[in-house]
Amino acid sequence: MRIWIAIALNFFFPGAGWLLLGQRRMQSLCWLFGVIGLTYVETSIQTAAPTYYWCMFGSVFVMNAGFAYDTWLATRPAATPAAAQPA
Repeated sequence: MRIWIAIALNFFFPGAGWLLLGQRRMQSLCWLFGVIGLTYVETSIQTAAPTYYWCMFGSVFVMNAGFAYDTWLATRPAATPAAAQPA
């Protein structure tokens, strides 16, 4: 359950899920500060330059989905293919 919470956290607040898991602390803090800045720009651009808003929104969405996917990949049980096992 904790892993799924971390995945959701990393989707909405990149880095927060890794902090919950106690991993990648310095990277997580950098990602969190970066996403706070991006969120500020994203909300500001909505009124200042509305034609760019959806591009910014889509970019942030793809980035956040990537963070969540990375968390899922890194925390799922390792599956060793049969071909990779020593004979």
